[in-house]
Amino acid sequence: MSEFFRYYEKWYGDRWAPLLAALGAPAPKVVRDCFGGHASYVMDSASIRAASALRVQSGDRVLDLCAAHGGKTLILAEALAGRGALIANELSMPRRRRLKEVIDTRVPDSQRGLITLTGFDGNQFGLKRAGEFDRVLLDAPCSSEAHLLAEDPLMKDWRESRTRQLAMRQYSLLCSALLALKPGGTLVYSTCSISPLENDGVIGRLLERKADQAALDPETGDLADLEKTQFGFQIFPDRFQGAGPIYLSRLVKLT
Repeated sequence: MSEFFRYYEKWYGDRWAPLLAALGAPAPKVVRDCFGGHASYVMDSASIRAASALRVQSGDRVLDLCAAHGGKTLILAEALAGRGALIANELSMPRRRRLKEVIDTRVPDSQRGLITLTGFDGNQFGLKRAGEFDRVLLDAPCSSEAHLLAEDPLMKDWRESRTRQLAMRQYSLLCSALLALKPGGTLVYSTCSISPLENDGVIGRLLERKADQAALDPETGDLADLEKTQFGFQIFPDRFQGAGPIYLSRLVKLT
C-alpha cells in the first residue's frame, strides 16, 4: 500500500473505501446558464456552491484571488448585476490566458468592463491592495486528489510532505486574502482537496493566530445541507451523489 492510501485511511477510517470509490467515479457536471442565458459553462455543482457562498451583492468590490479556470469567476461577475468591480487574479500565464478566454466568450460586453484581469503573486496581493475589497474568494491551489488518482491510480510517488507543503502555501494565500479585505468584509476559502491539513487545518491556524482579525461567519443557513466540519463545510462525492470534492469555510474580517 502506498503512502497516499495509508495517509487517507488514517484520516477517514471506514469511510475511506467508499470515498475512494466515489473519487474514482466520473463526476456529474452541471451546464450552468450565465447572464440570463447569454452563455453557458459546465461545472461541478459543488464548485457552484463554493462561489455562491461568497454571497456577492450588486455594487460590491470583489477579489477572486486564484481565479483560473474561470467558472467561479463567472458566478461572481453575474452576481454583481452590472454594478461594482471584480478583480480576477491568476499568477500563471497559461491559466490566465484560459481565464481571459472564458471571460471574453461568456461575459456580455455590457458587463465585461466590471472585470479586471491581473497576474499578481497571490501571496503579495494583500500588501498591494490592503483593505480594498468587500468580498474575497480564495479557491486555493490544492492536492486535488481526484485528478491525481485519475492520472495515477496507484499513487506510488505521492508523499505526505506534498499536502503539508501545500497547506503552508494555502495559509500564506489566506493571510493575503484577509489583508485585502475591508473590515466587516466576507472571505470564502475553498479547495478541492480531501486532506484535512489543507482544509480545517489551514482555517484553524488562521483563527488561532489571527483571532483578533477574523472569525467564522455565524450565519450559515445557506450551507446547512452540507457536511459540517470543525471550521467549515464539505461536499464529498460519497455523500453528495458524486459532486465534489469541495471544502469551504466562510469568514468575516473583524478589524
